Amino acid sequence: MADGSSVTVTGASRAGFPPRTARPRRRWGEPRLAAVAGAFTLAQFFLVRPDLGLGWDETVYVSQVSGRVPAAFFSAPRARGISLLAAPIASWSDSTALLRVYLAVLSGLGLYFALRVWRAHVMPRVLALAGALFASLWVTLFYGPQVMPNYWVAVGALACVGCFLRVRAHAGDRSAWWGVFAGAALMAWMRPMDAVYVVLPLLVLALRRSRLLAVLAAGLLAGAGEWVIEAYMSYGGLAQRLSDASRIQGGLGWHLAVVDQLHSLGGRTLCRPCTGSAPDPVVTLWWFALPVLAALGAVTAVRARRALPVLLPSACAVTAAVPYLFLIGYAAPRFLLPAYALLALPVAQGLAHLVTTPAAGTARTLAVGLVTACLAAHLAVQYAVLEHTVRGSAANRDDWPRTASALHTLGVRPPCLLSGYEAVPIAFYTGCGSAQTTGHDTSTTADALVRAAHRAPVAVLVLPRGRPPAYARTWPVARAGVLHAYVAPFVRQGR
Repeated sequence: MADGSSVTVTGASRAGFPPRTARPRRRWGEPRLAAVAGAFTLAQFFLVRPDLGLGWDETVYVSQVSGRVPAAFFSAPRARGISLLAAPIASWSDSTALLRVYLAVLSGLGLYFALRVWRAHVMPRVLALAGALFASLWVTLFYGPQVMPNYWVAVGALACVGCFLRVRAHAGDRSAWWGVFAGAALMAWMRPMDAVYVVLPLLVLALRRSRLLAVLAAGLLAGAGEWVIEAYMSYGGLAQRLSDASRIQGGLGWHLAVVDQLHSLGGRTLCRPCTGSAPDPVVTLWWFALPVLAALGAVTAVRARRALPVLLPSACAVTAAVPYLFLIGYAAPRFLLPAYALLALPVAQGLAHLVTTPAAGTARTLAVGLVTACLAAHLAVQYAVLEHTVRGSAANRDDWPRTASALHTLGVRPPCLLSGYEAVPIAFYTGCGSAQTTGHDTSTTADALVRAAHRAPVAVLVLPRGRPPAYARTWPVARAGVLHAYVAPFVRQGR
C-alpha cells in the first residue's frame, strides 16, 4: 500500500499536480507568481502606456463617479462595479495617466491573488505558466489598465473556481470559503449575467452541498444586489431591465458569433457589424490551438487521477464563452477574457505534458525547444497585434479632445449638452452632458433638447456628409474637429 501510494503521488507530481495531501502554504512569498504579476503590470506601463485616452465605454463608466462631468446615460446591460473600482482616483482627479497606473497596479495584484488560490491544485511552474499565458494575450494587456469590467470578471472567475476546489478538498479552509464568496461577488459586481454563466458548473456540483451552494448564491446576490435594486428604481423592474439589455445586445438568441470573434482577434475592439476579411492565419492560430491544448491537459489530468482541477475550469470556461459565441450577433475580444483566464490552466497543463513526457535526452530537448519556439512566436504575434491596437485606439481617441477644444471655441462650454454622433465621449472631454433622441442610449426627446437650448449651450454633432435632425437643421453650423456642430442659436446670441 505504501509503495503504491508513493507511485501515485510521484506520477501526479510529474504530470504537473502537487500531492493530494498538499495544502496551501500559509506564506506570502510566491516568487514565480509575483514575477508573472509584476511583469504583467510593467508590460501595461510600457506597451499600453498610461497616456492612452479614455475610450467610449470608459467615459460612460468614469462619468458616473467623476465630480467634473455630468453622468452619461447608463444603459440597461451595464453594472456599476467598474465605476466604483475606479472611483478612488476618478472621483477627485481628471488625470487619465494616474487612473491607468492605478488600474495597472491593481490588475497585477488581482492576477497574483487569483492565481495564488490554485497553488494547492497546480504545481508552481505550471501555475506560473498559466498566468503568463493569460497575461501575455494582447486583449488581457490592453484591457488590464482600462475602466472596463471584463478583466475583473476573469480575475473573479479564477479566484472563485480555485477556492471552490479548495473548499471541496478541505471544508475547514476558511479563507477558501471567503474566496468563493468574494470571487462570485466580484464577477456579479462587474457583470451580473457573466457571473451566472461562469458559475453554472459550480452550482451543479454544489447541489448536494447546501452550505457551498448558499455561499455561492450569497456571493452572486451581494455583487448583483445594487444592479437588481437599480432595475426596480430606474428601469421598470428586473424583467424589464433584462429585456432592455437583450434588445441593446441585438436580442439574445441563436447567433453564430464564432466567426465574428475570429475577426476581432486582429485588434478590432468592437466588431459590430463584423465586416471585412479575417486576420492573417498567423494571428488566429493560437485560437485554434487553445481547445487542442486544453483537451490535452484534460486527458493528462484524467490519467493522473486529478481530473477536477482541470475539468472544472474548462467547464466554467465553456459556459462563460457560450453566450458570446452563440447568443449575441456581434463580437468584442474582451468578452472572452473570463474563458481565456480559465482555459489557461488546462492549456498550461497540456504544454507541461508535452515537455515532460519524453524521456530525458534528445527527445525531451527537442520537445522543450519546439514548445519554446512556438511560445516565442506566439508572444511576437500578441505584441504586434497589441501595438497595432494601441496605435489605432490612440488615434481615434485623440480626435475627441480636439473636437472638445473646437466646441469650446464655438461657445459650447459647461454647463452644456451634446447630442448626435459620438456625443458621449466628446461630451466627457468637453465637460458637457450628453443625450440622445434615438438609438440604444435614448434618454430625451427633440422637444426637450430644444427647450434645454434656452437654458444652456446645446450642440448636435454630425458627420461631414450627414444630415442633422429636423429640429437642428436651421441652427448655425460650424466645423468642430472632423465633425460638423449645429449649435443652438440661443447660445450664439449670448443667451
